[in-house]
Amino acid sequence: MTAAVQASDALRRNNVTVGGDPYGRVMVFAHGFGCDQAVWRAVAPAFAPDHRTVLFDHVGAGGSDLSAYHPGRYDSLDGYAGDLLEILEAIDATDVVLVGHSVSAMVGVLAANRDPSRFGALVLVTPSPRYVNDAEYDGGFELDDISSLLDSLDANYLGWSREFAPVIMGTPERPDLSDALTASFCRVDPAIARHFARVTFLSDNRDDLRAVSVPTLVLQCSSDALAPRTVGDYVHAAIPGSRLAVLEATGHVPILSAPDAVIAEIREFLA
Repeated sequence: MTAAVQASDALRRNNVTVGGDPYGRVMVFAHGFGCDQAVWRAVAPAFAPDHRTVLFDHVGAGGSDLSAYHPGRYDSLDGYAGDLLEILEAIDATDVVLVGHSVSAMVGVLAANRDPSRFGALVLVTPSPRYVNDAEYDGGFELDDISSLLDSLDANYLGWSREFAPVIMGTPERPDLSDALTASFCRVDPAIARHFARVTFLSDNRDDLRAVSVPTLVLQCSSDALAPRTVGDYVHAAIPGSRLAVLEATGHVPILSAPDAVIAEIREFLA
C-alpha cells in the first residue's frame, strides 16, 4: 500500500472533516464515548477563522467505517491513539492543538507521548485517567459500581443510554441537551459501544500523564458525575507544567452545556 493510499484510508476510515483557515494552526477535536464529531458543533466553528480545524469519528461512531473495527486493535486506548497519529500523518500536521473530550483526552495523551513532534498543545476536557478508586486515588467509582454500569449497558444499551445520558450531561434544566446526548449514544453501534465502554471505564492511564511533554490545559467542571474535581486536580498535578481551569458548569459535557466558557478558556490558554 502506497503512502498516498494509506493516508486516504485513514481519512476515510475515521470520516475526517477538515475546514477553517487552510493556513492556520491545526486544531484537532476528538470526541468522547457515545458521541461523534457533531458534539463539537458549538465549539469548533469558533476557531475556524484562524485555525485549520480537523474533526473525525472514532471507528464505530458517526460516519466512520464500521468494518474497520477489530476488537484486538481497539482492546486498549492505544488503538485509538494510533488512529489519531495516522490522521495527523495523512494531513501532514505538526504543532497541533489537540482538544480531547472525556476518554479522548487520554487518547490525546497517549498519542502525544508516542510522537510529541506532532503536537504543540493539549486541551483535556473533563479527563479521567482512571474511573475506579484505588488506594489513595479517588476516581469517583468503586469497582462494583463500574461493573454494575457495564452489566446494565450490556443488558440493554439503548435503555442504558436513556437512563444515563441525563446523569452524564448534568443539566436537568436543559432536557434538550440530555435528549441530544441520548440520540448520539443511539447512533453508535451497540456491540462496539459495549466494547469501547469496557476499555474506557476499566483503563488506567495515570502513569502516562507524567510523560506528557507539551503545554497542557485541563478543563474541569465544578460538578461532574463521571470525573469529579479530585480527578481534575490529580491530572493537573501529574502533568508537568499543566494549567487547570475549573468551569462554572455542571456535568461531563461542557462542550455542549457551556461552550462559550470552553472557547474562552482555550483562547486564553493559546494566547
